[in-house]
Amino acid sequence: MANEDILDLFIIGGGINGCGIARDAAGRGLRVGLAEMNDLASATSSASTKLFHGGLRYLEYFEVRLVREALIERETLLRAMPHISWPMRFVLPYHRDMRFEGETPISKLLNIFMPWMKGRRPAWLIRLGLFLYDHLGGRKILPGTTTVNLKQDPVGMPLQDRFEKAYEYSDCWIEDSRLVVLNARDAQARGAQIMTRTKVLSAERDGDLWKITLQDVASGREFTHHAKMLINAGGPWVEDVIRNTARINSSEGVRLVRGSHIVTRKLFDHDKCYFFQGEDGRIIFAIPYETDFTLIGTTDAEHDDPSTKPVCTEEESNYLLNFASQYFKQPVTKDDIVWTYSGVRPLYDDGATSATAATRDYVLKVNQDGGAPMLNVFGGKITTYRKLAEHALEKIVPFFPGTSGSWTAGVALPGGDFPVGGTDDLITKLKADYAFLDDFWAHRLIKAYGTLAAEVLGQAKSLEDMGQVFGASLTEREILWLMKNEYARTAQDVVWRRSKLGLRLTAEQIETLDIFMQANMAQDALQAATEQA
Repeated sequence: MANEDILDLFIIGGGINGCGIARDAAGRGLRVGLAEMNDLASATSSASTKLFHGGLRYLEYFEVRLVREALIERETLLRAMPHISWPMRFVLPYHRDMRFEGETPISKLLNIFMPWMKGRRPAWLIRLGLFLYDHLGGRKILPGTTTVNLKQDPVGMPLQDRFEKAYEYSDCWIEDSRLVVLNARDAQARGAQIMTRTKVLSAERDGDLWKITLQDVASGREFTHHAKMLINAGGPWVEDVIRNTARINSSEGVRLVRGSHIVTRKLFDHDKCYFFQGEDGRIIFAIPYETDFTLIGTTDAEHDDPSTKPVCTEEESNYLLNFASQYFKQPVTKDDIVWTYSGVRPLYDDGATSATAATRDYVLKVNQDGGAPMLNVFGGKITTYRKLAEHALEKIVPFFPGTSGSWTAGVALPGGDFPVGGTDDLITKLKADYAFLDDFWAHRLIKAYGTLAAEVLGQAKSLEDMGQVFGASLTEREILWLMKNEYARTAQDVVWRRSKLGLRLTAEQIETLDIFMQANMAQDALQAATEQA
């Protein structure tokens, strides 16, 4: 086997951890391959609450390192991807009946030293937590916490009259599945091989190498790769990869926690998010979503099997509806729901007594039993994906002497090479250059593609130049660009992961789109076969 055929790293998993590591490693000159059995971000990484946040509630578990790292990362990430992420203000209404979850370390301490509080979460403690939140990571872009009079401020209008005061603080929004795709694109541009819809059948140590047997899901064709190191970023399947794919004995495992969300009609007219605290100690968010909707979530429920598709159960949906209705003047009902989604968070199994209490921190473990090394990635959250990748490379580079150092901080992802807050200028210019765009269309393109929006539109001078129109501003030219540049293969890839236009398209329109994409791929396959013959 020629040395140039041997990869340095082979990564299993095309979620945010796998693609983040691939990008970092490829940028350091390592030869990288990545396989994802489905579409990129098809599991956990497209089913988040869509936030870059420090994790305010994690302070009650004394996870200060995790919170500080996440807080610092918010602004680093904002600068690298101002098209798909942006600052958001969070409104935390206060009332005296707010309670802790009984298992948090801080609640246990207060129960000992302030038993008369009877589990209530005092205002001074919330303000202290927000003070730490403002100062642990430093801020240059995001404004700090303020106090809001809900009787006077417009953010109080949708809320019940019993709420008089709130705290307002900063965190950030992120288009989670687009983040994954952009990391994969940048990794490929730096030399990585990104193989979607490619299943890893087995991985076995072959001397000082890994022999990885793969299968193209569409054709059934099997092939192999050899690599010096294996990276297991399987997300919910990380334990399955260890035990069944690589056949390694290990006591390390994950705790699968299902987080469900509902998307409703638009419940309020401003652009701020609500942070609601329940009398059971849990919290949920109510977030402006895709201009015309509101996103509410999330739940924390045990999930037994990664192969079982997570869905928002009726019980979870009712829980979120009832929770939100305790705050909004107008009760939120089933009739308000337009979509639900659910994802499985693969948390490191730290023995916590409940899903909510399980650590959100990531754990990286190197296994060298019997030869070539393997790095297993447990846990993690979107906000700290870049730091996770850097720490993963700290584990990896000792096996590859001479590898360059960290580089990703502040380096823009594709389309993100413009200043934070510069989207309005880009939208104005795009509309000037392409007069057939309306406000919605131009806004959507810039928020998705940033400075690459003009590349998507190409030389088009009119709507007719964009080809077939599938609805909600989605056209043939954009679809072909997504298939060529962003690994899209099905309508579901486009309308739920490359965008959220599934909220606006009918089932018939989505079916028409899928027929077009399948026909296009079949034509490309026939042309490739003809050229080879």
